[in-house]
Order: sequence, then C-alpha cells, then structure tokens
Amino acid sequence: MEQVTIYGRSSCGFCVRAKGLCETRNIPYVWIDMIEKGMSKQDIADKIGRPVYTVPQILVGSQYVGGFDQFYAYLRDHGA
Repeated sequence: MEQVTIYGRSSCGFCVRAKGLCETRNIPYVWIDMIEKGMSKQDIADKIGRPVYTVPQILVGSQYVGGFDQFYAYLRDHGA
C-alpha cells in the first residue's frame, strides 16, 4: 500500500486510532500534528483541496480518503 498521510491532533481519539491502524497493519504512514506544526484547518484544506471541518484528514498516496471511518472502510475494501 502507498504511504498514508494523516493530518490530525494528538488529543483526537480518531486521529490516534488512524495511526494505530497503520501501525498494527504495517502500513507506512506520515503523521502531521497540526498543533505542533501550527496548522489550521484552512492550511490542511489548502493542501488537500477541499474544506476541512474535522480531523483526521487522511490521504493514501495522493488520493484523498477522508476521516477515520472512510479510512477504515478503505482498508477493509482494499484488503489491508
């Protein structure tokens, strides 16, 4: 599977769960903590090309997947 990029916050339970899914399934990922990086939701929206209302925001390679629920479904549907 291509590298996963997760934009989120350490205080977000769904963000932590998305990281955990990658770790338990040995999926390479990059974690971008928006608080550490001083990023706003608008900054993330500018990077992914769509409005951001919640985190996490997750990409697989350059493909936008969505939030945690969409990412979980993506992994299930792609056998990862």
